[in-house]
Amino acid sequence: MTSAPGYLALHAGGELSRRRDAALERLSCCRLCPRRCGVNRLAGEQGFCRTGRQAVVSASHPHFGEEAVLVGRGGSGTIFFADCNLGCIFCQNYEISHLGEGEEVAAPELAAMMVRLDRQGCHNINLVTPSHVVAQILEALPLAIEGGLSVPLVYNSSGYDEVDTLRLLDGIVDIYMPDFKFWSSDSGHRFAKAANYPDKARQAIREMHRQVGDLLVNAEGLAEHGLLVRHLVMPEGLAETREILGFLAGDISPATYVNVMDQYRPCGQAMNFPPLDRMLRPEEYGQALELARQAGLTRLDQRDFGAMLRALGIV
Repeated sequence: MTSAPGYLALHAGGELSRRRDAALERLSCCRLCPRRCGVNRLAGEQGFCRTGRQAVVSASHPHFGEEAVLVGRGGSGTIFFADCNLGCIFCQNYEISHLGEGEEVAAPELAAMMVRLDRQGCHNINLVTPSHVVAQILEALPLAIEGGLSVPLVYNSSGYDEVDTLRLLDGIVDIYMPDFKFWSSDSGHRFAKAANYPDKARQAIREMHRQVGDLLVNAEGLAEHGLLVRHLVMPEGLAETREILGFLAGDISPATYVNVMDQYRPCGQAMNFPPLDRMLRPEEYGQALELARQAGLTRLDQRDFGAMLRALGIV
């Protein structure tokens, strides 16, 4: 790593503590995410995300299945938060996101998880599904820094984020890794009870890019800073894929690092929501990759892109 994470300087100057306090205050009438439920989570009340005062963690460990720029040799230090502020009916982690499997952790325990992953040699701390627990993360971060944390933070979200909350993370998060799932309000409503998802995702990704810019990868092939966007291609969803990839290339940057993902399979309640009740077909994925090329995106996750294009005879 060629530069220190920004959160270290913010902590030294006292700004990190101010951001922590501001985030915790928002829990009293919760407006951390676009749901803006207004419940008093400091008193243990729960809104859509079913998370009260403490974060719930389902697992924390080095992960070697993430994008190559995050994994390297030591893995990505993932912390999986239970429950979710979006709640897609097809979630592949349904037991975690919908059923809330995990254990409540206070700030010192969450900080210890971060430090342990750093000491194990992970290249980053990968906060999975963090949108509803930003305050708890900021509460734990100063403790983790005092314990020796010094690797980049990855904010790995559904894209359903509130811009005002993201601004609290400016200079703290090194790598933003949002999904962009749906382009149409109808899909957001039908599949995640969030008709405003497309607007909120566009606003959030613009803000994320304003903060960190295009993804910076060092000489070792590891991401240090910037934006990485995931898009899961879904059955009969190519019209939305075209719009999403066009937005990323035209409104964000043609150099946006994008992982066009092919691993959709029916999970959770998806069998009750056709056409999401079937697997993605190889030809659909091949067409999605061609749409990415047509959009002018120049940095696609190479694990799948080249191999799929060759297998489908596109290149």
